[in-house]
Amino acid sequence: MRHSRAGFDGRPLQRPFFFVARLAPATEIGNTNQYKRTGTAARDSTGVFMFSRLVSTENSQSSSVPRTPAPNRAHDTAHDLPPRFTEAALRALTATVLGVFAYTAIMGWVAAPHRVTLLLLVVGACLTTGLSLIARTPKRRDWRPVALICSLGGSYGCIAYNLAPGVKVVPEAVGATLQVLGILWQLYAKASLRRSFGILPANRGVVSRGAYCFVRHPMYLGYFVTDLGFLLVNFSLYNMLVHAAQLSLQIGRIRHEERLLSEDERYRAYRDVVRYRLIPFVF
Repeated sequence: MRHSRAGFDGRPLQRPFFFVARLAPATEIGNTNQYKRTGTAARDSTGVFMFSRLVSTENSQSSSVPRTPAPNRAHDTAHDLPPRFTEAALRALTATVLGVFAYTAIMGWVAAPHRVTLLLLVVGACLTTGLSLIARTPKRRDWRPVALICSLGGSYGCIAYNLAPGVKVVPEAVGATLQVLGILWQLYAKASLRRSFGILPANRGVVSRGAYCFVRHPMYLGYFVTDLGFLLVNFSLYNMLVHAAQLSLQIGRIRHEERLLSEDERYRAYRDVVRYRLIPFVF
């Protein structure tokens, strides 16, 4: 028996069984991996389906809409998060170095218990390290070498101090009082940030409450006051140079942070309200 070939409307088909596929060129409009089968289907007398064409859902747009160039990732490379082992290694190294420093300082305090400023210096450094280890990891931060050096030097420059007794510019009690005030201010600033605290410049969200109503970087003000209390009780030319270098690195850290944060419109608005970065009416 000879089978007749006819479409749904009863008219004979002009071509034998076939399968024609046409793929639209890949474009960057929408999701180019999704394709849809369209066209008219015909059935011959043997019950075989035929598709006349296979076209992309984007085909109708590819000829009229220009292609969007691929995003340039060169600018973002410096801000991309490195592999997790790098993050873990940096935190482990920081904890190890601060641990050695804390042990040395505590042994010095045990040998001379009247040197309260030495013990408070360790408390301030360990507080910074402990909170940085449990801080929330942002998706993007500035890992460029200059930003890394400024951040680590500004936070942990105190480990370069000569811990031996020096010239007492002020009594031990005055220096210790400055350190306690600095540590309390750090705690207030870190409580205002909650878990949005970190070492490297990053956008962890804009915070304008608590200590951040007064200056834009109150935590670094706490570091400055704490280390100043130690310097005034254990003064030497070397320690003064360390303190000045640490302050310079902290200022560089602030500039890197604000360059990154200024990309956020909310931070620009916050910057217009809180004028001073570190020290009110000075900087």
